[in-house]
Amino acid sequence: MSKKRYKIPKNYKRPYQRCTRCVMDTTDSKIVFDEDGVCDHCRNFDKNIKPFWNAHEENTDELMELAAKIRKAGEGKEYDCILGLSGGADSSYLAYIAKEVMHIRPLIFVVDTGWNLNVTVENIEKIVKGLDLDMYTEVINWKEMSDLQLSFFKAQISSQDFPQDHAIFAGLYNYAVKHHIKYVLTGSNSATEFIRPPVEWLYLNDLRMAKDIHKKYGKRPLTTFPTCGMLKYRILYRYFYGMKRVYPLDYVVYNKSEVEKMLHEKYGWMRYENKHYENVFTRFFEGYYLPHKFGFDTRKNVYSNQILAGTMKRDEALELLKKPSYDPDLMEQDKEYIAKKLGISTEEFDEIIAGENKTPLDYKNSMWLLKIGVGICKLVGIENRNIR
Repeated sequence: MSKKRYKIPKNYKRPYQRCTRCVMDTTDSKIVFDEDGVCDHCRNFDKNIKPFWNAHEENTDELMELAAKIRKAGEGKEYDCILGLSGGADSSYLAYIAKEVMHIRPLIFVVDTGWNLNVTVENIEKIVKGLDLDMYTEVINWKEMSDLQLSFFKAQISSQDFPQDHAIFAGLYNYAVKHHIKYVLTGSNSATEFIRPPVEWLYLNDLRMAKDIHKKYGKRPLTTFPTCGMLKYRILYRYFYGMKRVYPLDYVVYNKSEVEKMLHEKYGWMRYENKHYENVFTRFFEGYYLPHKFGFDTRKNVYSNQILAGTMKRDEALELLKKPSYDPDLMEQDKEYIAKKLGISTEEFDEIIAGENKTPLDYKNSMWLLKIGVGICKLVGIENRNIR
């Protein structure tokens, strides 16, 4: 006899629950808890990540082997590799590891999207000068950037950082291919990114969705805006051009607080209030827009990563989550500044933010293809995190 299936009512509201081990909760609508109240993010970490990662062990031999491969690929060229620098702790430390530990010659690649804070610009300069590295800055056409960003706000979806993230991602990889640079160094790492923000919080790199949103709400053509879809990146660039994306921070002991202290003492680098707050737009987006409009707080996955890594206690994270993500007065200043830069009034901006929430499914998208891609990456061992 087959079991009867019950359809969940459309207006059903799930009872609130928080993981007893980390601080992820039911604002991740697909989170699952076991009988001990531990979430599937933590169980996935125990099963698929922890056995292959040691927070206290340097993999020096493997790092040096990687460095040798990168140097060989750079023979006869001006640079061995390319490194995207945001001014944040991860990419800044990566630049240090590349130059001082791996002894390779990275070209520092910076994308100016029009939103960097002064402290970010200064941090980038301090790292580049302190390590005596060459830097190339790609400045995104502001009229096109602002038109796409305003289109995304009008689309009412959660992933408002897509225009910036995509410009940075596409700009870096397109430049590397154009200039025949084989190795791309990324600051992504296991120590701070065990738990990815759920897709409903921050959607994936879906260029089809972006084009549809801009077609509906945009006012000017994107003639110079850099683009790079997943097929282009995963297949064309990787298998036809031989590009390799590598993660040097996974080979070193990475305690973020100690790294920030070292960067400050050695280069005068200044820390930010939260992860990704080196940018005024992202600060407003993650600090106000997401939690205010959708109830999503990205500090939860950041702190949960630190809990699993052993660099933060759960009680400490819970206390931090009780506080506002950033100062309310600063938030109002940021809101006014962003509205002005986007060419609308603060009142118009408030009206847009108060609009009916939507998801990527309300637009043309490639979610099915992205799910297949994620599945393949998990199957071959490239991706071990929960991505759903």
